[in-house]
Amino acid sequence: MYSKPELALKRAFDVAAAAAGLVIASPLLVTAAVLVRLSSPGPILFRQERIGRYGRPFQLVKFRSMRTDSGGPLVTSAADRRVTPVGRVLRQSKLDELPQLVNVLRGDLSLVGPRPEVARYVALYSAEDRALLQSVRPGITDPATIRFRNEEDILGRSADPERAYVEEVLPAKVRLYRQYLEQASFVNDIHVLVATARVVARPSSVAAPL
Repeated sequence: MYSKPELALKRAFDVAAAAAGLVIASPLLVTAAVLVRLSSPGPILFRQERIGRYGRPFQLVKFRSMRTDSGGPLVTSAADRRVTPVGRVLRQSKLDELPQLVNVLRGDLSLVGPRPEVARYVALYSAEDRALLQSVRPGITDPATIRFRNEEDILGRSADPERAYVEEVLPAKVRLYRQYLEQASFVNDIHVLVATARVVARPSSVAAPL
């Protein structure tokens, strides 16, 4: 786990990198916002309550990629009809995640950390896993995010995507979260960020089967 000096360095780096990222990516943010607005009726941003550090809920923000009247399961699989054409491009390129840099500035997220889940899925964690995962800020990326880069394709192979997520994907993610935290350090976080950038730059990369 992180030492206290590393946690302070991690937070300082998060704030500086998120602020710089928002400035550098501002043309992409504006373009994505316009495309989302024109693609279908509804808000530009999608907000969803997730569970963060110490079990505190917060509003995670993304660019909206689905129709507002879609309903349906919490997970998304390949060829999900709820996703708009613009939304599909944003999801595949991970540009829908850019607004989460605001969550980083607010202190809800770190750049690197276990991905935050909705309360429904957090309730499935063991008490031990919940205590460990909620001891740190959740993140935008981590080794599980890289491993499940094409999660929607994996879920698309199942007749019941939500069940596949709960019974197969989520347990695998939790194992990776634990492994990440057991070896957590600021240097390892930098390695995760570099690996994430490489994977995002190769949109044809496919996650390994479960």
